[in-house]
Amino acid sequence: MSSTQPRRDGRSATDLRSTRFAWDPMGFALSSVTVYTGNTAVICSVCLEEGVPKWRKGSGKGWLSADYRLLPASTPSRQPRELMKLSGRTQEIQRLIARSLRACLDLEVLGERTLQIDCDVLQADAGTRTASITGAWAALALGLQRLEQRGVLERSPLVGQVAAVSVGLVDGAALLDLDYSEDSRAEVDLNVVMNQEQHLLEIQGTAEGAPFSRQQLSSLVDLAESGIDQLMQAQKQALAEAAN
Repeated sequence: MSSTQPRRDGRSATDLRSTRFAWDPMGFALSSVTVYTGNTAVICSVCLEEGVPKWRKGSGKGWLSADYRLLPASTPSRQPRELMKLSGRTQEIQRLIARSLRACLDLEVLGERTLQIDCDVLQADAGTRTASITGAWAALALGLQRLEQRGVLERSPLVGQVAAVSVGLVDGAALLDLDYSEDSRAEVDLNVVMNQEQHLLEIQGTAEGAPFSRQQLSSLVDLAESGIDQLMQAQKQALAEAAN
């Protein structure tokens, strides 16, 4: 399930798109980062709010919520702003982001506070949900460091690392980190979220045409694991640069 043919951007089947992080584009946020994965760009910001949702009050535990939006000029055809009613896709993605990030937190250590994550897509060339998770984790890690340094928290509630990537079958070949030209014609498309122990937090997968086998699924998850390991190294390097 591999291909020796170079892809449109010259990558091999097992190569990630170029990934980089630009820190603190939003000066009033607790922390923020613009994550670039190829031609996809997402700005991820973190804000801290005192208090928790009503159903959480009195628990002694905090909460994390996420919002996700495609900005109007993020795609070739302008995206109308979602105001009064969110699309099913938007709701699904922001729930995915929040679930993924809550999995790396000890919410009791946070106390009755809410971390609000906002992921706004500046440019979409596929992989916006996975880039949002990868970038939001980096912004969250830096934001929690800052809360510790300021004495707001005695210790960080961060207990793990999270990153995500897409994989798929395109023309019968297993490819890592699909761009739009690949994603739009993939026979199989997976979004994979993992933690630092290479344990799965979520798999979202679809057969766009013929069903795929358990063996193919395992091979695709193995490919995603290799990409997520690289993304986690990139997250760590970006955090080290932010600290300097």
